[in-house]
Amino acid sequence: MLQPIEPPAVSSSGSHPRDLAGPWHSEAACRSDEAGLFFAPSKEPTAARLSREEAAKRVCARCPVMIECREHALLQPEPYGVWGGLTAAERRVVLARRRRRDTELQRTARIAAAG
Repeated sequence: MLQPIEPPAVSSSGSHPRDLAGPWHSEAACRSDEAGLFFAPSKEPTAARLSREEAAKRVCARCPVMIECREHALLQPEPYGVWGGLTAAERRVVLARRRRRDTELQRTARIAAAG
């Protein structure tokens, strides 16, 4: 899947940009919301960004497929927007923690195998 540089717009068919990745999207709470809530406009002031992200996270919090959305965004990885209740920066933190955990598990397994 190509990664957008600018915030994706709702298509002429009215579908949300997230509709392209998989069948779980049909249950997403964000399907009826504007894509602009989940993706930052260029040069958005910090206060406006934080407010918009919190509003997007409120939509995510009531979503029945939030976990699927989050995992999609982490596996892709999606570099922009709020996905599964996490901003791009929050997803980078989660991915870094997963990499550290995986590295530690591999190290522990090598030690156990050698011992």
